[in-house]
Amino acid sequence: MLPAAYSTRLSLAEVLPSSLSALHGVENPLGLGEVQRAVIVLVDGLGASSLRERAGHARFLAPRLTKGTTIDAGFPTTTASAIATLCTGVTPGSHGLVGYRVRDVANDRIVNQLSGWDAQMDPATWQRQATVFELARQQGIASYAIGQLRYRDSGFTQAVLRGAQYVPAQQLADRFAAAKAILDRGGRSLVYLYVHELDVAAHAKGWESPAWLAELETLDAEISGLAVRLRSGEGAFVTADHGVLDVPQSSHVLFDTVPELIAGVRHVGGDPRCLQLYLEDGASASDADALAAAWRGVEGDRAWVGTRTEARAAGWFGADVDPEVLPRIGDVLVAARRRIAYYDSRDNNPSGRAMIGQHGSLTPEETRVPLIPLGDFARA
Repeated sequence: MLPAAYSTRLSLAEVLPSSLSALHGVENPLGLGEVQRAVIVLVDGLGASSLRERAGHARFLAPRLTKGTTIDAGFPTTTASAIATLCTGVTPGSHGLVGYRVRDVANDRIVNQLSGWDAQMDPATWQRQATVFELARQQGIASYAIGQLRYRDSGFTQAVLRGAQYVPAQQLADRFAAAKAILDRGGRSLVYLYVHELDVAAHAKGWESPAWLAELETLDAEISGLAVRLRSGEGAFVTADHGVLDVPQSSHVLFDTVPELIAGVRHVGGDPRCLQLYLEDGASASDADALAAAWRGVEGDRAWVGTRTEARAAGWFGADVDPEVLPRIGDVLVAARRRIAYYDSRDNNPSGRAMIGQHGSLTPEETRVPLIPLGDFARA
């Protein structure tokens, strides 16, 4: 049987909608009381297990991480899907960003949902739901997204942050300073602050590296400073889109070297820890069943393997999957259970094999993330 993608009552989907509700003083899933200003700090790659294991390097955040301040990121544990879930308040089966690299059916290709946007994939329609920022604007609440300048005009930003005023700030300290400046303006506001540094360090050096620990210490100090700065009527959350596992190159699996694992496969999408395999046009449900059986026979207990139908039934992409979104999901999904990553040696761009920190699958290290409240949100 496939595991559940959600093991806690709450997930990233509740965070921004609840914060917006708190700005109106109305009931919400997180039980937040009324505030005038809310800040959501999204730390890319900060898993709850990593924070717990490096508690000595996060003296402000770590003591605040408890069972009650840990939630599910959702599935797949990849940035494109998770941030879209956070910013829309719905799961991937509804918003449509169902993985890192997915099938664009109309153009018969695999597209990267972080950096692969072009004229054939309109962010305004590919991401199918209104964002929380758009709802906030309609309700007369100013909303802001703070991140590096290079992200301001990206297709992904247009897909998931539309409705928010983008505030560019290069360094981490500059981003926190920008958030504080917005709070100082008064009025009602919703602020999203993106922290990419830990994820970058994890991919390059691993989350157990000195480089990652240095970024954690810097982040911890900035968040501590933000918490001290919060006044009555202001609340904040620190959360993440996924956790990270370190996978050495010796644990890379070149799946294409086993012919039965690529039989009938037209496209390979997903992440190295969560493949999405797309069959040739005209393939049947029995063809997907056969490919899934082949993967189970070869990989055994190293991966959770399911067809699109099985993954949908297990709720991997949420309770509802829209018919328009369904073909974007692989015919067969392979989610790593062990500390391994799947690679296709036929790939002409093998640079991803240099990554140490990896994510995408359903292990607790990848799915469980902090939701640490600050200010008035900590008093809810």
